Amino acid sequence: MSHQPARLGLTGGIGSGKSTVANMFSALGAVVIDADAISRSLTTPHGAAIEAIKLQFGEGMINADSSLNRDRMRELVFTDISAKKRLEATLHPLIKLEMQRQDQVAMTSGTKLIVYDIPLLVESQNWRAILDQILVIDCLHSTQINRIMQRNNFKQIDVEKIIASQASRKMRNSAADKMIFNDSITIEQLREQVTHVAKHLQPQFDERKKL
Repeated sequence: MSHQPARLGLTGGIGSGKSTVANMFSALGAVVIDADAISRSLTTPHGAAIEAIKLQFGEGMINADSSLNRDRMRELVFTDISAKKRLEATLHPLIKLEMQRQDQVAMTSGTKLIVYDIPLLVESQNWRAILDQILVIDCLHSTQINRIMQRNNFKQIDVEKIIASQASRKMRNSAADKMIFNDSITIEQLREQVTHVAKHLQPQFDERKKL
């Protein structure tokens, strides 16, 4: 009988601690498929999306090394909703194909848990059908702002723009099968909750793996 891993969708607003949680799942032995990492790989020098972006947005969005000018693109999509939609229409099919490829590799490896780390999971209707559950990492709005200002040295107004461009906290939380409130808890408490989620999805998950 073929092995069927559990598939968990992981999402959360910027500054929620989603990446930290993804790393914890990876340390447990799960395979993490990271949509952001795939997107970045598509827009590195001579990446698979560069020519399509050049056609859509012009040479000015491409750096001299044939990579995406992320700062310029960020400014554009925050002020022009049609540009955001065009960028998503260019990137999302390529991201989905690579995620499907990584899923097949993970299945072949015999993993018991595949974690789909997707920042825009709630905004998209494409993933629900293949996921067993959705885990949302939540925190207070003020915590998001403080974390990103400290981590990225952004101004508050810029952080507010990023948060406004994502699904609302209410929308994300309403889509959750499970939620971790990552605010005013210790890193050990966070690890315990992540471990609990993993074992709930796959009771036979490799308990020899330690975070």
